[in-house]
Amino acid sequence: MPVPIPRQRAIPAAESGQAHGGPSTHRSPYKEATVDNNATTHLTLLLIENDPGGSAVLPEPQDPADKPIRVRHARNLTEAERLLTDDVHCILLDLALQGRGDDEDELAVLKHVLRLAPRHAVLALAPSGDAERGAEAVRVGAQDYLFRDELDGRLLSRAVRYAVERKRSDTAERRLAEGRVRAQENRRLERGLLPTPLLDGSSLRFAARYRPGRSRALLGGDFYDVVRTPDGTVHAMIGDVCGHGPDEAALGVELRIAWRALTLAGLCGDQLLNTLQQVLEHERSDDEIFATLCTVDIAPDGRRAGLCLAGHPSPLVARPGRAPKLLPYDNNGPALGLLPGARWPRMQVELGPEWSLMLYTDGLIEGHVGQGRERLGQDGMVEIVRRLLAEGLGGEELLRAAVNEVRELNGGELTDDVAVLLLDREG
Repeated sequence: MPVPIPRQRAIPAAESGQAHGGPSTHRSPYKEATVDNNATTHLTLLLIENDPGGSAVLPEPQDPADKPIRVRHARNLTEAERLLTDDVHCILLDLALQGRGDDEDELAVLKHVLRLAPRHAVLALAPSGDAERGAEAVRVGAQDYLFRDELDGRLLSRAVRYAVERKRSDTAERRLAEGRVRAQENRRLERGLLPTPLLDGSSLRFAARYRPGRSRALLGGDFYDVVRTPDGTVHAMIGDVCGHGPDEAALGVELRIAWRALTLAGLCGDQLLNTLQQVLEHERSDDEIFATLCTVDIAPDGRRAGLCLAGHPSPLVARPGRAPKLLPYDNNGPALGLLPGARWPRMQVELGPEWSLMLYTDGLIEGHVGQGRERLGQDGMVEIVRRLLAEGLGGEELLRAAVNEVRELNGGELTDDVAVLLLDREG
């Protein structure tokens, strides 16, 4: 007979290994075992069996060397659903409990119970000598089966404890397998977010750091890329999709791949950003999702560059004998996905013969400074980079030290993703 599936409960004692030990709202016809008066945690067994007369069909659990077992009694699935509280560890189902209809699956009731309690251990109480039916119950999802005529208190206690531990082991193994799958998916996404730069033939040096926010394990919505086109121009990009979930990370991968393809096809500036906005609008799962972007195209002689900003912080440039500073950001256009038909002016900037150019996402500048609400900001970031350059740091070492100092100033892990890349040209 069909049974409504209850809403998701908190993690049950069957899975967490803990029980509330509170009184049941239903008075069981079975006396609770009280062998161990010092026990603080009880195992709770929910018996589901067709017993209209109220007669007991199983002995009282007996386990003098261990903690006591509480028993609750449900006479049908509706009552079982009501009694299936978070402190239940194991369910013992009488397979003689039948649904309606002569042609109904013999294990239909068991399947209903498994759907009702996917995280609880389940024991099947099979008719005497019916090993085939008991084995089929285990195949369907029960942890074990027992014969009615072979039950005694000690056997029941051992079976309950075995079923609970087996369920915990199965749950842990499933979570481990799911974790491996998630890690593989994360690595694939991470490879998309963190590409190998295409800089063959360029004299520029490249370094990058990527650190997801503390609520994610491996990936976030930040992305970057660097490629050199056949004419010798080096194109660099860094972006940030709003949000922090796998959908945002996947969208970041799509935008990065689209940027690389469009750049290698010869697009740049406003034309490129307009096409990327079309990609974002088509691929995003919600109309509220947007992405900020910074693109730089460095001329083949390395002395000048074109800069386009789409709601993104301006890059930092450092030159020998000068204090680091931000590139102009007066013509910063809107983030991608906010304004249909928007324009993104391309600004020409002079770099000089020797320089370091740092592109970053806002996770690097939005961390707190100390215990107050003050943010690091771009000025604070520029000061950190100035000091680290004065100490002789560069490349990967500079980026690592900068990100670590920002994290320390924040008092722990940053809540937002951080991506930062560095291009260096020596005179």
